[in-house]
Amino acid sequence: MKRCLSTGPRTAWHLLVVPLTALACAACPQPPSAAPTSWQAPNPGQGSPQGSPPSAGGGAPGGSPEAHPAGPVGELERRYAGAAVLEVLTGKATYYGDSLAGNKTASGEVYDPLQFTAAHRKLPFGTVVRVIRLGTPHVTYVRITDRGPFAGRQRIIDLSKIAARKIDMIRAGVVDVRVEVVQWPAAGKSR
Repeated sequence: MKRCLSTGPRTAWHLLVVPLTALACAACPQPPSAAPTSWQAPNPGQGSPQGSPPSAGGGAPGGSPEAHPAGPVGELERRYAGAAVLEVLTGKATYYGDSLAGNKTASGEVYDPLQFTAAHRKLPFGTVVRVIRLGTPHVTYVRITDRGPFAGRQRIIDLSKIAARKIDMIRAGVVDVRVEVVQWPAAGKSR
């Protein structure tokens, strides 16, 4: 009759090998995890719909963010983390539903849930804003590419899915935020 090691009687050898194996596995390097794509503005001269200035990012769309404990770090966050605040708005944030992926925004760009973008009723397209979820340490940086939200005056910004995740609002759906303008588009405050 054969006995399986895991179902047989526990021996001194078994009690020694299992903990040593667990220790050896814990010390092994883990493979890097895949991170979602962040937004990066097209290079000037590539004909972006609103003529994004070099200050709104760089490189080609679809670049990879660096790993960060609070979520993906996009080009906007790396560039504008210490930027001065030019204007402040407070209100409620919502985020785009999954069904809107691939639709054109008011600026003419296609909405991609993995890009750090947002909708605002009046801020000029290409404006970069810092969005802080009130009462938490969560912050994200987005570029305005669309108009909205239109469901009530208290709702002031509609975030892309990746930006909503960054400020941990997916479950809540609607949260209180402070929106800080950190960069106007190259043409100033024009729409």
